[in-house]
Amino acid sequence: MASLPAVYYDLVKADELEYAHQIETAGYPADEAASLDAFRYRQKNAPDLFYGAFLPKQGEGRTLLGYVCSTLSPSATLTHESMSTHVPSSSSVCIHSVCVSPSHRKQGIATNLLRAYISHLEQLAPGHRYEKALLITHEDLRGFYENAGFEWIGKSSVVHGSKPWYEMRRVLFRFEDPWAPPSTSPQLPAGLWEALQASSTRPKRTSKLLCSFTNGVEEVTSGGTNKHDLLCPRDGCGSIILKADSATLTERPSVQLEPPEFTTSLAALPEPPTPTHWWLVGPSPMAFENIGFSKPLVGGTHPNMKLLACAECDFGPLGWCEQGGTEFWLHVGRVGYRV
Repeated sequence: MASLPAVYYDLVKADELEYAHQIETAGYPADEAASLDAFRYRQKNAPDLFYGAFLPKQGEGRTLLGYVCSTLSPSATLTHESMSTHVPSSSSVCIHSVCVSPSHRKQGIATNLLRAYISHLEQLAPGHRYEKALLITHEDLRGFYENAGFEWIGKSSVVHGSKPWYEMRRVLFRFEDPWAPPSTSPQLPAGLWEALQASSTRPKRTSKLLCSFTNGVEEVTSGGTNKHDLLCPRDGCGSIILKADSATLTERPSVQLEPPEFTTSLAALPEPPTPTHWWLVGPSPMAFENIGFSKPLVGGTHPNMKLLACAECDFGPLGWCEQGGTEFWLHVGRVGYRV
């Protein structure tokens, strides 16, 4: 028996919207399914965010198996307003539908499509990075979305149809892995790390580095937690990374965050495993006001290590965590303190 051609992923075209809408109406109750006009609005205004899984046809053409469609919003959460209006150049991707045709369900297509979509989002728009993908779902699909890397936020204020909705979120990040081996894929220009640390023209926020405090960690700690808001230390950024009293001062061995030959303007960490001070944050990344994650590192001092950076300007690494872990470590010398 001949094997089926491989599923591939691509943008959904305008002339494929009617079939996509047939999949929508077959997959959602009548009081939840979007209209064909809504599909046309989304594809016209956010064509890069209407993405599908396809099978090639013999000869020419392709068959749409399923799709994901979204619009953009500046809102950090989903509301009726943020889901009904597309705001170009915004940082939040509002996912409206993830749907696979009935004849192709239970084959892993939906999971692979959603993962391909996240990868697509993280590679889009040089010079503009989407910060997060947001969606609402019913409670019985929580495990499906968690398997694709989404975090459970809680009950949504959105009312649409008869069943309650719950919001989920996935942080998007394009921070490059300094430990990754050479590959044949396109590489970012040389000097990326240095460029990320270049000065910004934005007005500065008032902050101090640990080295400017006479008594070091004693002056930034109160009752064992961070006395001040922790800020991005990049000159000209100063974005709030963590609010005061949200992290615990902990002494533990140093780790190697950059390749040995890399020169950084950030505070040097002691040679591992020399003890040093860290801010311990947990039990989830939702404790942060702003944080970005690298892909898991290939090398380094810990398996499956991810680097932490400012999600607003990509400056880092400020700390690390382990993939799938509940503990997040910011080095006390690599963050600013709002005083």
